[in-house]
Amino acid sequence: MMKTEKITGKMTAYKICLIAFAICINFVGGQIALLLKLPIYLDSIGTVFVASILGPFYGMLPNLLSGLLMGMTVDVYSLYYAPVGIVLGFVTGLVYRKWQPKKWSIIPAAIVITLPSTLISSCITAFLFGGITSSGSSILVQILSKTPLGMVGSCFVVQFITDYADRVLCLAVSAVLITALNKSMKGSLAR
Repeated sequence: MMKTEKITGKMTAYKICLIAFAICINFVGGQIALLLKLPIYLDSIGTVFVASILGPFYGMLPNLLSGLLMGMTVDVYSLYYAPVGIVLGFVTGLVYRKWQPKKWSIIPAAIVITLPSTLISSCITAFLFGGITSSGSSILVQILSKTPLGMVGSCFVVQFITDYADRVLCLAVSAVLITALNKSMKGSLAR
């Protein structure tokens, strides 16, 4: 696996194409999750992939851009969650810069990546939307909000569980995509 420190150079056509590919992955994954009303989001796979290869600053772009695209076309909620994608890409890039999670180390890495973005997304869900969004997890939030957790607590608990499951899946798919890159493509990204 390549180190992200070597890939912080100038913007190249390969990097632009990789970011565009990540935006497509995010868009398609998000649409699948919306269509099937899944309790996970699938709209960050491309972001995690780019952040793991290119680092934290490039990692912020795919989810931001795919969130804007989805927000203007099919899911208005995506616009409001753009800060979550930015934080997710940045933190994922930092995690991969310091520590290259493989196999079982994906599980603790997912916790580190999930916590900051869950804090932001649960606040957005609770304060802006009253716990109701286009996600299938809104049902769980509404059920738990009637408990002593209240709306904010139930949003955080449900968001953490669903975000964590989503991040583990994103890290696993990203690891598969990274291994699928051939050496010449990895070399092109390093320029």
